[in-house]
Amino acid sequence: MHLSEILDPRAVRAVGHMTSKKRLMQELGEIAANVYEMPLNATVDALQERESLGPTGVGHGVALPHARMDGLQSVVGSFIRLDKGMEFDAVDRQKVDLIFCLFAPVDSGVAHLKALALVSRTLRDEAICRKLRSNDDPATIHAILTEATRNQAA
Repeated sequence: MHLSEILDPRAVRAVGHMTSKKRLMQELGEIAANVYEMPLNATVDALQERESLGPTGVGHGVALPHARMDGLQSVVGSFIRLDKGMEFDAVDRQKVDLIFCLFAPVDSGVAHLKALALVSRTLRDEAICRKLRSNDDPATIHAILTEATRNQAA
């Protein structure tokens, strides 16, 4: 599995800042609705419901919100890079500025877990995170993410 199979280039955004976690979930839902034709309200609700189980801020400025959704055929993702980090209740209490969101079919099982592991492994790489933080062009950000996973598989 490669991030290029999960992350559509149109689902990458560079944003100045977010005012709240709720607004971030709304933005992720809007990306999913526009790029993957997912139902906006159900998508936002699923993200918020998952987040209520425990924050998905994994540390070092990274968050991995995710949800399972009816009607999906495969795992899909979106990515937002913030210029200014936001509070996210991350495990290390640092602000979050790199957000990779995953949506998986309800019955995806192993595929969902593999996608989460792939994204987590990619965003644990300090060099990749530095490159992501120093770029604000969505096409460049997409290339950094997808090239990283191609190189990991090689």
